[in-house]
Amino acid sequence: NMGAGGVELYERGYGKDAAGIAKEAIAYAKENGFDVVLIDTAGRMQGNEPLMRALAKLVATNNPDKIIFVGEALVGNEATDQLTKFDRALKDFSSTSGKGRGIDGMLVTKWDTVDDKVGAALSMTYVTGQPILFVGCGQTYTDLRQLRVSHVVHALLSD
Repeated sequence: NMGAGGVELYERGYGKDAAGIAKEAIAYAKENGFDVVLIDTAGRMQGNEPLMRALAKLVATNNPDKIIFVGEALVGNEATDQLTKFDRALKDFSSTSGKGRGIDGMLVTKWDTVDDKVGAALSMTYVTGQPILFVGCGQTYTDLRQLRVSHVVHALLSD
């Protein structure tokens, strides 16, 4: 047990079955008193069918509480296109009874580097119906911030 605030990496190398490793990590976390398991699937390109199928298998096998899409603010409207294709591929490949599982929210990185990110942010939430949960404003975990809707509204109205 790591105690309060402890973080541990459960790493088993590349090229292995991600769904199986995630299942082992969740079991390990339960046995050792961890409350949260973050599974980083390291860059699933929405157009890469084998990677998206592997992600869908991970989702079906482990039924995560949240699926969070991580995308860059720098790519603007391209982020919306990536996100739409990613969400669609995930839903299609995770569908067993006709209704697949899509994303539950987004984390937008490099938020601090883009002046006109509000439009892309609105588009991302509109096309998925899901919220931007966090924005990255730097290089470390402490640079993650909750998106403040009031700031986005203010930015829109001040233009």
